[in-house]
Formats: sequence, structure tokens, C-alpha cells
Amino acid sequence: MEKSCTFLVHFDKGTPAIATEIKEALEGSDVSAKIDAMKKAISLLLNGETLPQLFITIVRYVLPSEDHTVQKLLLLYLEIIDKKDAKGTVLPEMILICQNLRNNLQHPNEYIRGVTLRFLCRLNETEIIEPLIPSVLQNLEHRHPFIRRNAISAVMAIYKLPHGEQLLVDAPEMIEKVLSTELDQSAKRNAFLMLFNCDQDRATNYLLTNVDKVSEWGELLQMVVLELIRKVCRTNRGEKGKYIKIIISLLNAPSNAVIYECASTLVSLSSAPTAIRAAASTYCQLLISQSDNNVKLIVLDRLNELKSSHREIMVDRIMDVLRALSSPNLDIQKKTLDIALDLITPRNITEVVLMLKKEVMKTQNGELEKNGEYRQMLIQAIHSCAIKFPEVASTVVHLLMDFLGDSNVASAIDVAIFVREIIETNPKLRVSIITRLLDTFYQIRAARQCLGELPFYSVSEEGEAPTDASKNSQQPSSVTVSSRRPAILSDGTYATQSAASETAFSPPTIVQGSLAAGNLRSLLLTGDFFLGAVVACTLTKLVLRLEEVQPSKVEVNKASAQALLIMVSMIQLGQSPVLSHPIDGDSYDRILLCIRLLCSTGDEVRKIWLQSCRQSFVKMLSEKQLRETEELKAKAQVSYAQPDDLIDFYHLKSRKGMSQLELEDEVQDDLKRATGEFIKDGDDANKLNRILQLTGFSDPVYAEAYVTVHHYDIVLDVTVINRTKDTLQNLCLELATMGDLKLVERPQNYILAPESSKQIKANIKVSSTETGVIFGNIVYETSNVLERTVVVLNDIHIDIMDYISPAVCTDAAFRTMWAEFEWENKVAVNTIIQSEKDFLDHVIKSTNMKCLTAPSALDGDCGFLAANLYAKSIFGEDALVNISIEKQADGKLSGYIRIRSKTQGIALSLGDKITLKQKGGS
Repeated sequence: MEKSCTFLVHFDKGTPAIATEIKEALEGSDVSAKIDAMKKAISLLLNGETLPQLFITIVRYVLPSEDHTVQKLLLLYLEIIDKKDAKGTVLPEMILICQNLRNNLQHPNEYIRGVTLRFLCRLNETEIIEPLIPSVLQNLEHRHPFIRRNAISAVMAIYKLPHGEQLLVDAPEMIEKVLSTELDQSAKRNAFLMLFNCDQDRATNYLLTNVDKVSEWGELLQMVVLELIRKVCRTNRGEKGKYIKIIISLLNAPSNAVIYECASTLVSLSSAPTAIRAAASTYCQLLISQSDNNVKLIVLDRLNELKSSHREIMVDRIMDVLRALSSPNLDIQKKTLDIALDLITPRNITEVVLMLKKEVMKTQNGELEKNGEYRQMLIQAIHSCAIKFPEVASTVVHLLMDFLGDSNVASAIDVAIFVREIIETNPKLRVSIITRLLDTFYQIRAARQCLGELPFYSVSEEGEAPTDASKNSQQPSSVTVSSRRPAILSDGTYATQSAASETAFSPPTIVQGSLAAGNLRSLLLTGDFFLGAVVACTLTKLVLRLEEVQPSKVEVNKASAQALLIMVSMIQLGQSPVLSHPIDGDSYDRILLCIRLLCSTGDEVRKIWLQSCRQSFVKMLSEKQLRETEELKAKAQVSYAQPDDLIDFYHLKSRKGMSQLELEDEVQDDLKRATGEFIKDGDDANKLNRILQLTGFSDPVYAEAYVTVHHYDIVLDVTVINRTKDTLQNLCLELATMGDLKLVERPQNYILAPESSKQIKANIKVSSTETGVIFGNIVYETSNVLERTVVVLNDIHIDIMDYISPAVCTDAAFRTMWAEFEWENKVAVNTIIQSEKDFLDHVIKSTNMKCLTAPSALDGDCGFLAANLYAKSIFGEDALVNISIEKQADGKLSGYIRIRSKTQGIALSLGDKITLKQKGGS
């Protein structure tokens, strides 16, 4: 059985000390050599050595030493040696130690007294402690606060021992007297902590007697007061009104730690609007005043929790939250924007957008290296604001169009997507946006920024089409952006070899130049034929649109001839030996299609190019908006009360002696009770599913475990039943783990009477998202059999589903992560399910992931299905899944499920889970 350890010391295994050398150094008179020898002896003992011959040497030569360091090391040595024999009785030589400890407790030097008292806090042997109690109690009245504070800690440690109440019968009363006269803040804190742990009623009485003085107490004591309030209010919710007043008085304390704890306590105890406003105000104050980024991130997490439960109060604090954008840290800026975007209302939208515009302007100075990424986040935030509240679009769209030529390609693409959406949803802004677009087009120097797919031309606005045809390459296109790596398209499928071959495109290029034509030409000459295909589509649509508004056939033919010349030239360029690689098949086919369309006339084809593309885009936008609305509705779902729940009526309640805050709190509690919020976590049926049988019914010991998974901890509550007529001695639950699981402490030995049961708890820490296994035995002895009996337990498999939850990300972010993540697990589809949609739903349900592919893209019955799934773990790891399946002639499904992640564990565990569940039979 492993022993408990009270301290850790680094041990260098390179040159282990020899016991004889240590003994010689201890017997010598050199103090520094003694100190080194004691340190070596302690290190060896901590690493499993016994050194039995050393004890007498230390008693003879180290005990009489007057050096303080030697005495401190002596106490550490005494802390870790075995003080009991195999039968559990205290060794007789420990009597020698008792006399030395008593002398130390009466030593004239305060340091020696203090460290000895601290040593007694970690001593568990009653036989050694009992003769020292009078000396310990004398130190409670010592003139030096260092000794008094350690004496109080020693009294608390002794009182908490198994028979401590018999050793110190009146300890709480004694400490209460000390507390009333004590002036030192640390000693007061220790005394109050002792009452808090050992006699809660006395601690509560002392607190309520000194309510007016709480704000003057020290930081350490105030923290213990808040802990006491939390504990008392959990057990007796009816009395929390008077304690909330104490918390609100502490909100003005000078210590930031106390203020933070006050706000957290307020939120956990009360739902009264006054209390929540005070907590939110405190968090915002800490967010602005603290310079440490970790503190800011923690406070933002608390504000995020407040936002989900008390949104209407947080709406008033949105501008205070946005002040955190002044931090240069991207994580803080992202969290701040995420919180703010959920708090936007028609009342504050103007202020928020003005603030975001100012922040965008600040990013232009280029002082910070991550300005581009921050600008991209701001553009996305403004985009979100403009979609929710279209009336602000006109104030921001022209400012953002200045960033179309941004050197940060990602943020420039975000601007293009934003402008594309606004131009469709706000018809009044079309003319001004197009005019501005023509002015800023010359600044665009990256190919991907030219692919904005802006469906802006309508019949009424076709004025400058022929002259600016080559410039306006942002016309609608059904081609999807590809990349140099194997690409995953927006519908979830992989691009074909011809569409995304390694040699097909050069990487996105930024060119230098002052003229629009120069930029576009330079980009085409680098061999970016994908851009060329988009230009060909744009020119085709412009010519088709021109036919509708231009009465002169000569002008139309002239524009058509110019467009055909440009397209033919691009094909010739792609087939010429000038470039290092030829035009790819997809771009060639696309440009050829455009040439054929311009050379032949057909109303159906024109209708597809001029109307269907736009209708598809409008449908995509409306679906996106519908999805967002549904998600908001899902978040706002309220739990309902049971039919027989008691409802108190606020107006019929007695208000005698209640403050406004207490009244508010009562009302909020009643409201929560009425809407079922107090009982929504009590799902008893779900608890039964987590009980696992560990042994068979015919085994002499029956065991079952209730597994609770809580973020980074797993708690095993094991019930062990003795089914024999014998007493089981030294019964021990031995557990071992596989994977990233670690047993915190080993359960102790028990004696189990015949046909009795015992509850054994074990804590396990989790460090990553990976399927772990817990296995073990129950070992025991019986009086009539000398050897130990072992019962092997069933394995407990920790499910990866407990750690991952559905999450949402953009298509662009999904593709970026897909390209970056190095671990891929490819699972072949093997199922009895015959419907593609049913199989997808089954995988989503089995893996607890979110489907990113729009429902409209999954409609219909074509025999093929491709979808992207996404989830995030509690450790912040991303899990990406792509499903590509096809229905065979015999009705069976075939295809692959690809899983990608940054770590190997999550990819393998998800793959195993899918392989196990995909059959669909269970």
C-alpha cells in the first residue's frame, strides 16, 4: 500500500548518496556538511529508501544542534519517517522525539517554536501529540503573531484528527476567545478558518455579531468569510438575504481577489437584478483595471456565463465590455467581440458599430504585428451587425470597402463577402457600392480578392458595363475557391484531380502595380487560370445583361467580340509554352462553355446564367438567416415546472423586515421554481444509465460503479457488497488506468462485515480527449484463509462523447483547419442503413457533432451525399469529420468517413466510436 506524501523534493538520480557518507557527515562538527547530509537523507527517504541505521545517529548528533536550518531539516526528516511498526503501534524510540519537540515548543527563539508548531499540523500519531498539547495551548498567548498563528493551525489540525475532539474538548470555545482579542490579520484568519471547519455555528455567530466590521478586516479573512457564506447559504437558502448584504458591502474592498470572489458568490446565490447588476459592474471594472491577460480571460468567461443567464442586464454593460478591445491580445479581443455580438439590440447598435469602426481605423496604423487578424475579426463583427440590423449597413459598407486591397488576404475576402451580401439585401445601396467598387478595384492585388462573387448588376443599373467589363470580375460564379492542397469544397466533397492538382495553380499571389488592368493582367500571367475562368464568366454575364438594355445590336456585338477575344487569349495563354504549367481541365472547360454561350443564343441557358445564379444566392442567404433564427430559438428554450410544484404568490407574501434586495431575490427564486430551473438537472433516469456492473452475481464480492464525468475529473462511486458469511479483512479496491487518465489517490483498506456493503470513492484526472480504460481488482483476506483473494473487475470504458460537444465554425475556418491538421483517420462505411440522410443523422447522433452543411444542400435523392461535421472538446481541441457516401446499385451505402484533428487521440477515438456505431443496428 502506498503511503501519503506531504511534500515533494526534486531528486537527481545521477549520483545517489551513500548511507555511510551521510552518516559520517552527520557525526562531524561542520554545520554546512550536516545540512547537505540531511538534505540527501530526506531525498533518499522520499524516493523509497529506508535508511534504518540513520535514526539513532540523527538523535545523537543532529538533535542537540542549535542551527535553525538543521532544526528545520530535522523536522522534515521526522515528518517522512515511519513512526509505527507493522502492527500499527508507535515505535518506542519516538519517545526521544517527544522530549525534543516539547523543548522546541518552549524554545526562546520564535522561529524554532513556529516551525515546530507547523510540523505538528502534519503529524497524525495521537500518542506523540498528546503529551505536547499543554505546550501548544501555551503558545496561543505568545506575544509574537508568527507563533500564535501557527499555534492556532496546530490546534485545528489536532482537533480534526480521528480522536481529536477527545484530546482538545473545548478547542472551538478557546479559539473563539482568541479570535475576539486577536489583532494580527493572519492569526485572525487562521482562527476563523478553524471555527469554519470545526464549529460552523460559532463562526456564523461571530460573523453576524461583527457585520459592521467585515469591510475593515484583512483580505485573507474576508476570503474565508465569503467561503463560509457560500457554505451556509447552500444548506439553508432561506437565510441568504442577510448574507447578501455582507457580500455587497465587500464589493468596495481594496483587494481585487475579494471583489472577484464577491461577484462570483453573488451570482451563485442570488438572481435578484440588483445583485446581478452589481456583479456585472464588478466584472467590467476588473476587466478594465487588470493588466494580466489570464485574469482578463477568466473575467470574460464569467461575463459570458452572465450573458447566457441574465442577458437583459448584460445588454446595459455592452460598452463596458467592449473597452476590453484595447488589449493587444487576440484571444481577449475575440472573446470580447463574441460576447458583445450576442448583446446587440436596436437601442445600442449605433454605439457598438461606431466603436467597431473606430477600432477598424486604429488597425490601419500598422504598429501591431497582428493587426491584420484583428481587422478581420472586426470586419466579421461589423458584417454580423449589418445582417442583424440592415439600417446600419450604409454607415459601414463604404469604410470597409477601403480594405478590399488589404495586404491581409483573409480580411479582404471577408470584406468582399460582406459587400456581396449587403448589395443583395439592401437594393438602395447598390449604385453607391458599385461606384465605390470601381474606384477601389485598382487597389486589389491578390487573386482571391477578385473572386468576391458580387451579384450586383440588374437591368436598371447597366450603364458602364461595356467600358468596365474587364474590371468587374466580381460577377456571380458557381466555381468554388480551390487551393494547392487537396481541397474540400463547400458541399463537403473533395475536389477532383483536375480541379485541384498540385501543378494546376500557383499559390495566391500579390502583385505590385498602380493600374487595375495591370494588376489583373499580372495575376493572369502568373498562371492563375481559376481567376481567368471567373473573369470569363463575369464577361459573359455582362454581355448577356447588355443585350437586355442596349437597343443597338452593333454595340452588343462589339462588346461580345471583345469578351470572346479575351477568353480565347486566355485559352491560348494556357496552352502556350510560355508558362511553366498548362491550363487545368476545369478552367479550360469553364472558359470554353462561356465562349459557346456567347456564340449561340438560347433563352433557357440565358435564364440559368442571369436568373438562377442570383436566385440560388438569395436562397442561400435566406437559409443562413433561418438557421441563425432557429439556433437562437433553440438557445432560448425554457424548462417547465412539474404540474404538482408549489408556487408562492409574491403579493401574498409577508414583507416585514425585508429589504428591497431580499424581496427581489425572493421573487426571482419563485420565478425559477415556477419555470422548473431549480429541478432541470435532476434527471434520475439518466443517472441509472451510468451504473456499471463490475463483478458477477456469483462472485463472493459484488461491486458496481456509478461514474460521474465532470470536465477534467471522473468520480467513481463504487458500491462493494460482501455476499459471504465471513468478515473480509484488508479489502482494497486496486485501480489502474490506460490512456490519458491518472488516479489521484488510491482508496484505503477496509474491513467488511458479513453481508454488509461499503461505498468507496476514487478520483481520476483527465488530461486530453481520448477514450480511456479503467481496470482493476478487489483484493481481500479472510480469517480462515491465509492467502489473499483477488476478484477481477470488468473494465470501465470512458466515452469520448462525454468530452466533445457540437460547435459551429465557418466554411473558410473549416477548410483552413482541414488543411492544417496532420492527423487523419479514414473509416470505410459499413452499415445496414440504406438511406444516405438516415446514415448521416445516425453518425451525427452517435458522435455528438454538428452538421455544418446546410439542410438545403442535403435535400433531394441523387444517390450521393457529402457533409461536414464539427465539434469541440472541453480541452479546446477541434474535431473535423467529412462524410462522403454513395448509394450502390444493390441499395447498400459505400464511401468513407474522414476524421481530422490536431492530436492523434481524438482522431483515433472518434474513428473507433464511428466504427462501433455506424452499423446502425443498435
